[in-house]
Amino acid sequence: MKEDQHRINEKIRVPEVRLVGDNVEIGIYPTSKAREIAEEQELDLVEISPNATPPVCKVMDYKKFLYEQKKREKELKSKATKVTIKEIRFGPQTDDHDYQFKKKHAEKFLKDGAKLKAYVFFKGRSIVYKDQGEILLLKLAQELEEFGKVEQMPKLEGKRMTMFIAPKKK
Repeated sequence: MKEDQHRINEKIRVPEVRLVGDNVEIGIYPTSKAREIAEEQELDLVEISPNATPPVCKVMDYKKFLYEQKKREKELKSKATKVTIKEIRFGPQTDDHDYQFKKKHAEKFLKDGAKLKAYVFFKGRSIVYKDQGEILLLKLAQELEEFGKVEQMPKLEGKRMTMFIAPKKK
């Protein structure tokens, strides 16, 4: 087990402490007396604020305290936002029906809070239609304006032109 981040019971080596806790008379006690009070309640004396003068100690169940702390950390971690990136691929000469279909998907992705990576893939000699690809992406960006904002303008990388759109905050 890793070194405890708090000093408890016998590890507290200061002459006196400020004692707090649930069924405890709050005040300043000699450390030995504070430890006795904790033992009477079958709990631990835990140093919660070592830099105060005198250090603040609390009478509590240390194992339960660690468990609660872990639970809180886990909850915070689960609330952290996870960014998902959805991709939509076009050809340089995507016809209108396909375009509308893919635009609907893009709209849904942005509404669900995912980032969108739209790209035009140039096969073979179709690279000569670079400008058509760029026009297509800019048109998409313009039509999705109310759902997201462009994070990266269309940029050609090898055989694909990529553009990123981030969802608008609600």
